[in-house]
Amino acid sequence: MKVYAFLGALVFPSYLLAAVTVPDSTSRKSVMLDEVVVTSYKEKKTLREVPASISSISLGDLNKKNLVDFKELSSYIPNLFLPDYGSKLTSPIYIRGIGSKLTPSVGLYVDGIPFFDKSVFDFDMNEVNRVEVLRGPQGTLYGRNTMGGIINVYTKNPLDYQGLTYKQMVGNYGQTQFSGSYYGKLSDRVGYAVSSRYKHNDGFFVNAYTGSEADNLNQISSKGKIQWKTESGWDGVFSVNYEYTDQGGYPYGLLDNTTGQIGDVNYNAYSSYRQGVLTSGLSMSYSFDDFVLKSVTGYQNLDDRQAIDQDFTAEAKAFVIQTQKQNQFSQELEMRSKDGKRFTWLNGLFGFYQTGKRMVLYTTQKDYDEPSYGLAAYHQSTLKDFLLKKLSLTVGARFDYEKAKQDYIVWKLSADQKEQTTRLNDSESFTQFTPKVSLQYQFDASNMIYATTTRGYKTGGFNISFSTEDERTYSPEYSWNYEVGGRFSAFNNRLYGDLALFYIDWRNQQISHAVANKTGSMLTNAGKSYSKGVELSLNARPADMLNLQFTYGYTEAKFREYLYGDADYSGNYIPYVPQQTLMLGGDYTWNLSARYVDRLIFSAQYTATGRHYWNDSNDVRQGFYGILNGKLSAVKRNLTVDLWIKNAASKEYMAYFFQTSGKYFAQKGKPLTFGTTISFTL
Repeated sequence: MKVYAFLGALVFPSYLLAAVTVPDSTSRKSVMLDEVVVTSYKEKKTLREVPASISSISLGDLNKKNLVDFKELSSYIPNLFLPDYGSKLTSPIYIRGIGSKLTPSVGLYVDGIPFFDKSVFDFDMNEVNRVEVLRGPQGTLYGRNTMGGIINVYTKNPLDYQGLTYKQMVGNYGQTQFSGSYYGKLSDRVGYAVSSRYKHNDGFFVNAYTGSEADNLNQISSKGKIQWKTESGWDGVFSVNYEYTDQGGYPYGLLDNTTGQIGDVNYNAYSSYRQGVLTSGLSMSYSFDDFVLKSVTGYQNLDDRQAIDQDFTAEAKAFVIQTQKQNQFSQELEMRSKDGKRFTWLNGLFGFYQTGKRMVLYTTQKDYDEPSYGLAAYHQSTLKDFLLKKLSLTVGARFDYEKAKQDYIVWKLSADQKEQTTRLNDSESFTQFTPKVSLQYQFDASNMIYATTTRGYKTGGFNISFSTEDERTYSPEYSWNYEVGGRFSAFNNRLYGDLALFYIDWRNQQISHAVANKTGSMLTNAGKSYSKGVELSLNARPADMLNLQFTYGYTEAKFREYLYGDADYSGNYIPYVPQQTLMLGGDYTWNLSARYVDRLIFSAQYTATGRHYWNDSNDVRQGFYGILNGKLSAVKRNLTVDLWIKNAASKEYMAYFFQTSGKYFAQKGKPLTFGTTISFTL
């Protein structure tokens, strides 16, 4: 009967809300904790018990480090790199050298809802409670396109946070933000939240041709959430988010590769990107006597338009318009055993259906209809006290099936009509088995070592730009990931950290190239590649009011065998992969209890990105560079005033590079910015 009730609640979620009849309670203020105790990892283990390389940034750390945009996470986490493409159209993510400019190699989940498309990765970070980064292939539990890892983002829980918050930020370059949120309760077990944010900047780079900023931004986002927890064992959350962005972009200048100098932005036509994204999700679980049954339903709609001066010169050569409309549906059913047993297990089913329509308008019009769907089944189990006490064995397996279609039409355009010249219609199917084996020895609650072997997989697909028929498709890529690591603590947990070493054997790597004699990029497959390295994270509290953090990542990622046309790139470094990432930071709190100030909090971070190459031939590179950020917060009861600065030393660096029509173009990194933020809570 309980199973039928669960299935009925999937169809009629209002059944759950009507069943909740718990007396009201008084609201209480939220409490921020710096240390994350429980992870969202599907086995529901504590962070220090998971046999994988994981980093977590709590709400307190996000505030102290003033991380308000998704791309600002780059280099704060070992071996995580997020280059700045110049607009939200694409947000490539690289972990341990694995990533792609065109199709995601790292998975992103927000409140358990998968984000599949690169165009939605740079999402609004307002009301985020915690960010987790799981490095290494996560395909066994998370599925498609998680070759490099998974980023899990969780927004605030209205059962834990109550009250009204208003926040306002002003800064140089016309930076302005207004945000407000309200968290309330209908009862002890039902909470709700609404929030909204408006964000603007005038732009950081001037287009010399037009005399105005090239990369101005206007963005508005709104979120709503209702969360409930019943005495009978039902838990659930329903959320809906909408974000609209209207921005200029692509502040690229001509690169002199001899001197490394990047010229001014100088193109004749204003380039822009507009995007609307609607995301909603329903997550419900029911706790039976021996297991927990969970359902996660997600929907996402993307509607965008890119207009770009694709020759990036003062001449009117190539102005391209691209639009896309996508609808994505996903459903996951998961059954897992209760915690605290010697043998624990997890079974799951996952399915998705995605529709996608694109239009590219240049000298011709190209229309793409790209529906796809996929199904997967997975299992993972853990046996504790395996052969030895405190030794655990984890095995997992997943089977994925995916089918992708593409209907491609080319229209010849004239003054008064268009004529169809090409039509291609094709489909491809992909299947893959991804196993995982892990051994873990848990000395105590805070100290452990582990060894893991995991299969990585990324699906193939269709290019939207190509010159010849054989370039229209690309094949899946595969990897084997070998990792050893551990977590440790000392001095009564005043010092704790983790260390991991990894080696990735990579086959059929998907590499992006400029299309010969045309605009746009496409994917092809390299032969063999590898990536190896180390990751270290340290957290220390030498005094009660002083916190220190240090993270370091080293990656060597190279092509073993890679021939493309007449070129042989074997032995070269894989592009977009920093050899090092580093973060050294800390914060100190003064409890003053003065008339106008209760406490002062000072925080500062130095983040560094190591040498990396921008193309397969390794003739364009960015050397090691570091960025210094800082923030001073004054708190008086419910009022907080922040003074912050980013790139305090005005470090110049190359944030992005590409090649088109035989020329090199690059984007400079963001200049020194500063401002103040005022927030008030009730």
